[in-house]
Amino acid sequence: MKVTVGICGGIAAYKSAELVRALQQQALDVHVVMTESATRFITPLTLSSLSGHRVITSLWDATATPETGSSIDHIAVAQSTDALVVAPATADMLAKFAHGLADDFLSTLYLATAAPVIVAPAMNVNMWEHPATRANLETLASRSVRIVEPESGDLACGMVGAGRLAEIPRIVDAVLGSLHRRHDLAQETVIVTAAGTREAIDPVRFLGNRSSGRMGYALAEAAERRGAKVILISGPSSLQPPSRCELISITTAEEMRAALLERLPEATMVIKSAAVADYRARVVAETKMKRSGPIKLELEPTEDILREVVELRKPGTLVIGFAAETENAIEHGRGKLERKGVDAIVINDVSRRGIGFDSERNAATFLTRQTAIDFPEMTKRVMADRILDEAMELRRPRQLVAEFAMPSRKSPLMEE
Repeated sequence: MKVTVGICGGIAAYKSAELVRALQQQALDVHVVMTESATRFITPLTLSSLSGHRVITSLWDATATPETGSSIDHIAVAQSTDALVVAPATADMLAKFAHGLADDFLSTLYLATAAPVIVAPAMNVNMWEHPATRANLETLASRSVRIVEPESGDLACGMVGAGRLAEIPRIVDAVLGSLHRRHDLAQETVIVTAAGTREAIDPVRFLGNRSSGRMGYALAEAAERRGAKVILISGPSSLQPPSRCELISITTAEEMRAALLERLPEATMVIKSAAVADYRARVVAETKMKRSGPIKLELEPTEDILREVVELRKPGTLVIGFAAETENAIEHGRGKLERKGVDAIVINDVSRRGIGFDSERNAATFLTRQTAIDFPEMTKRVMADRILDEAMELRRPRQLVAEFAMPSRKSPLMEE
């Protein structure tokens, strides 16, 4: 597989030689792109000698080569690479990426490639903590750019704090993780349920909830991008579904149950993120109820769809549920995990402001019978990939974990 290493102008550029070697040791074909500033810190000749390929340093170097096969280098490189890793990534380059600027080869390559992108920032601690840099990082993370956060310690400027380039094994690990998961769902048929249901009480009113469907739609998009066939069963939502997934629109809990059970034989994975009503009106009024003082509604429980899915799934089908809690989230989530018999459950504390319902952001705990993995606050699109990463770990035979482990291997998940 081909990996392109982008090098920006900073003192940490000297570590890029070590990164090239470390990636080559993983049997990867490594190519290098340097900004003009980067050539002030380490020479293209050094990187060319290590990689065995011409190092690209300018948009205007339009010489056709066997590596590019075209005089339009940035398009040829963008189409042929399997991953783009930028290390070190300066504050300037992060800003270019976030705002779509393309005034050199590396920033143009970023816009032109559909391959996974990994950035390993390195800079002064005040630059790293500046609100503009933080906003740019958040924008990139929302676009599925994988960020390997810098280490803390003594910096070249004499200050102490976050900003040192991440250790090379962490960067390599992130690259391998992105390459591994690019099409790791290619053999999966994933059913995702999203948004809330509506239970009528008369022809114009209903019982509902605040679910926007953003988490479910983000999961559908992430699964689709990773190669899965995706069936999205959605309650009412204003969101646009991913272009290649199959959308089944429903309104009530019973309609969701029917759609899910009908397609369940096809599924190898079910992620039930929808906020399904627990109760519905026992009797629905045939005409609009007039305002005439207090009224009483008699409610009855809806079917336990998640439990049915667990009982009726074919062998090998993963089932992941969601639990929205307002207190004792882990305790209540663990109880739901045991009652429903799911493989894992994603627990959201919806009492926290700014996350969960009606928000682009979320924080959660991915709970199995053996582990509890905290996901800090992040965009729902980023969290979708985190959830799928953990789902695939449940799929993965334990012996393969040891086989592919690196000596200093940490989690392949995006550093948040």
